[in-house]
Amino acid sequence: MSAPARPVAPPPGPPASRAGRLDSRPHAERTDLVSTSTPPHDPEIELLVPEGDVAEPELSIVVPALNEQLTIGDFIDWCKQGIAAAGVRGEILIVDSSSDRTSAIAVERGARVLKTPKRGLGRAYIDSLPFIRGKWVVMGDCDCTYDFRELSPFVEKFRAGAEFIMGSRFRGTIEPGAMPPLHRYLGTPVTTWILNVMFGSRFTDIHCGMRGITTDALTRMRLRSQSWEYASEMVLKSVHMKLRTMEVPISFLKDREGRLSHHKRSGWFSPWAAAWINLRAMAVYGADFFLRRPGIVMTVAGVLLTLPLSFGPVAVGPVTLSVHSMLLGLVLTTVGLQSIYLGALAQVFFDYTGERTKVWFRRLPYTRTVGLSALAFALGLGLTGALAVHWVRSGFLLTMDDRTSYLGITGLFFMVVGFTTFVFTLILHSTAVAVWRR
Repeated sequence: MSAPARPVAPPPGPPASRAGRLDSRPHAERTDLVSTSTPPHDPEIELLVPEGDVAEPELSIVVPALNEQLTIGDFIDWCKQGIAAAGVRGEILIVDSSSDRTSAIAVERGARVLKTPKRGLGRAYIDSLPFIRGKWVVMGDCDCTYDFRELSPFVEKFRAGAEFIMGSRFRGTIEPGAMPPLHRYLGTPVTTWILNVMFGSRFTDIHCGMRGITTDALTRMRLRSQSWEYASEMVLKSVHMKLRTMEVPISFLKDREGRLSHHKRSGWFSPWAAAWINLRAMAVYGADFFLRRPGIVMTVAGVLLTLPLSFGPVAVGPVTLSVHSMLLGLVLTTVGLQSIYLGALAQVFFDYTGERTKVWFRRLPYTRTVGLSALAFALGLGLTGALAVHWVRSGFLLTMDDRTSYLGITGLFFMVVGFTTFVFTLILHSTAVAVWRR
């Protein structure tokens, strides 16, 4: 019979993320526990600890579960086989929101169980962080579609210095019937390609649920996603953080007889909703891709349409560029420059290493940039002022052939560039003070 339940709090770690203190008694005195814990920071969470709990694990297998009593027992057995084959000391932590016997079976088989409300897949990993004891984490699903008997490649990569390890079903094996054709040939390849284009990465399977990460990197990553998009958030932040990333081939198996995947349980629209959520995450965490490069193109085009026409129309073959072309150039410059600067701010927001912030500081040092911005604005004000004086003296009339109009538009160009750059410099330096992580 098990000993009376005694509280087990999360292990010590970064002060901001690990609440509570360890039971100070030697682990040997606690190996017979089947107990619950209610961390003070969240009364809806409790930890169930099995008899013979593993002491000081190197590896933590952290997996969410929702009504998986059909597969959870075999899954834990697979994990134990994988841990033994990899030659590593490991724990199994099931983050469970089930209404069936999943928790009871998991504890009986030797896994820790973190009971949480049903709040989403991403939230499950956020809730688990204070309870992770290993320095390495392997994630996945407990439906026996990912073969956790094959943990050795992950452990080898961790020992080689990897901070983030993506499993790849396409580099490994996919059992017939395991992956719907829509996912295998369209959804996953297309979204993986989009992410690689946006971030210059080389992933082959960004939606693979079996992945590894160091606990330190996971803590610094500060996951926010509550649902399916956590997977894309992890991949995108691993790029922003410049984590040492590797890929390993994995085996992907079809669902057990009698089990429905969560997408099938949620209805036909669920995969499409998940795809949209992941694309939205890519857009949010890759905002600079949609801003900076298009902004550069628009700004260059705007400069070419504005400055060469400062002293009058310019003929390019049969086409004559005039005031209207300059106005188009002014609009392109305004929008383009703002896009560049907003893209730069997006880089600062996601600059976990401090490198991009330093680059922008070098490019736009405060005193010099503010001074040049003021000069540009003053030059523009002078040219525009000359146009205003000419307009008054002409009886409030301007003609298309009036050369002063061209110089006036050039003045507006310099005013826009000067003021926009001045405002960006202020925001850049104030933002960096607030979010710079080094």
